[in-house]
Amino acid sequence: MKVSQILNNNVAIVSRGDNEVIVYAKGLAFRKKVGQVIHEDEIEKTYVLDSNDMLEHFSYLLSHSDANHITLVNQIIAYGEEKLGEKSNDYLSLTLLDHIEFALKRAAKGQFIRSPLTWEVKKFYPQHFDIGMYALNLINDQFQVTFPEDEAVSIALHFVNLQEDKNNLDETIRSMESLRDILSIIQYHFQIKLDEGSLNYMRLMTHLQYFIQRIMTQNSDEESDSILNEQIKLLYPSSFECVQKIRVYVQQKYSCDLTIDEETYLMLHIHRVTHRSQKERT
Repeated sequence: MKVSQILNNNVAIVSRGDNEVIVYAKGLAFRKKVGQVIHEDEIEKTYVLDSNDMLEHFSYLLSHSDANHITLVNQIIAYGEEKLGEKSNDYLSLTLLDHIEFALKRAAKGQFIRSPLTWEVKKFYPQHFDIGMYALNLINDQFQVTFPEDEAVSIALHFVNLQEDKNNLDETIRSMESLRDILSIIQYHFQIKLDEGSLNYMRLMTHLQYFIQRIMTQNSDEESDSILNEQIKLLYPSSFECVQKIRVYVQQKYSCDLTIDEETYLMLHIHRVTHRSQKERT
């Protein structure tokens, strides 16, 4: 590989076949000049990008990044790969570097962003959240800052994105938001705090995950049991009223309606989880 352009002391663009890639090696500028050959064993990190726009964007980012920040990101990536048992791509390294650089600038001004997904990420992506907390502790210790837990959530989502494509990540976030909203509707309607450790709560969560997946894809089963539905309405009127609030939410957010069977099973699950919670309060 030949050096095409030296960006700073540690970063250069090199030609590899017909493509250009970015390479990182400490002290590279003192050892190499444009046109000289650089060997793989001299390089600490190679970033392969699939467009000229990305190459330019990340070339600028790397050329203006502190070497300590790059080392930190490499350390976080290594931990994340071991935790998830999966190799990362170069975009993760670069987008995480971009995120951390900006976060440190915000921290210097006392600006900390709250994440609306803290509960959801902890609940559904505990391994990813652990990576975020690992990164947070490293950053706080190394740069003498005190980021809140919310920053760990933001970092964790970068690793969720490692395992999902961009569209799937957006859907995952939307699904988590909907789950949170529906649980809030249930708790507000019954004026209770659900017991997250109960079996009925776990059953409700599993049902809601499949339910949300269905309404997001808008695939429905044509079969329905209207007789059972009418019976459940009469037996559990408060659960029926709660489901109607969920129906309005689904209509507004996803522009679709509940099926008869979805209404029935929601009433059953909601009755089970709230009936026990209400009994425990009395």
